[in-house]
Amino acid sequence: MSLPTRQRVWTTPPDVTLCPVDSLADPGARNFVLQIEEAFFHGFLVRKDGQVHGYVDRCPHAGLPLARVLDQYLTPDKQHLVCGWHGALFRPDDGKCVGGPCNGASLTPWPVKVEDGMVVTT
Repeated sequence: MSLPTRQRVWTTPPDVTLCPVDSLADPGARNFVLQIEEAFFHGFLVRKDGQVHGYVDRCPHAGLPLARVLDQYLTPDKQHLVCGWHGALFRPDDGKCVGGPCNGASLTPWPVKVEDGMVVTT
């Protein structure tokens, strides 16, 4: 017996409160899975130098989630995001790949903002 395929979506509605900004380490990253009607959105937040950025959790090289281990999106020196499958490196501030098999490609942004100490989708 096969499991049903979970439908994925690549955007979220605005004004969804995700977490307190202070719950994100700086630098640090955390994944989120949101159910939107019958489908699921997979994304992650990264906080570095006081800035919070959101990305769809999907490597542009092979379409896999970046982290092989929950919430482990950053390199050991915490300077770049890394695809745990292929080693591609991405800048945390704009998602641009700066090394690896998808050099020059970019992660898909997940628009978020910090409002009243909370990270919220936009």
